[in-house]
Amino acid sequence: MSVSQIRPGLYLSGLDSALNVGVLSSRNVTLVVNASGLEDVSYPQLDGLQVLQVPVQDQPHAPLRLFFDLVAERIDQNHTGTTLVHCSAGRSRSPALIMAYLMRFEGLSLRRAHELVLEQRPFIRPNAGFWRQLMDYERTRTGRSSVRMIQTSSGVLPEALEDSEDSDSTAEYCVNI
Repeated sequence: MSVSQIRPGLYLSGLDSALNVGVLSSRNVTLVVNASGLEDVSYPQLDGLQVLQVPVQDQPHAPLRLFFDLVAERIDQNHTGTTLVHCSAGRSRSPALIMAYLMRFEGLSLRRAHELVLEQRPFIRPNAGFWRQLMDYERTRTGRSSVRMIQTSSGVLPEALEDSEDSDSTAEYCVNI
């Protein structure tokens, strides 16, 4: 079971960890964001535990963007304890939702939000459709893009654009999805 702390009070995991009473109680989790696509999940009965359902499959065409603001606001408003965001494996949907939160409430670029989540959970891999939705979200919020999609021998991948806050590392930054 792998639980990654992204920020104080914000965790990312797969489904197994989210169902473990020890994981939830030891981290004082009071909000679980279930992005697993499964709605009949039985969480441990803990006082004050709230569950927010994000009924989206891990498919590039799935409308995860419809939940970016709702999830970000609920994470931001959870002051009674900590938040655990999970999907099936903690690799695609849940990291994408956390990146949207970081862009909205911490003012990070998509590139920086991805770097931060990747530092804490090195095996994340949002699908290409979620990347495009995150890029649209960033463009809508800030009027600019820190990532673009490019064609490579491995398929279409996100690549960093020049970014004034940390342009020295742009050449090495390419996301594998």
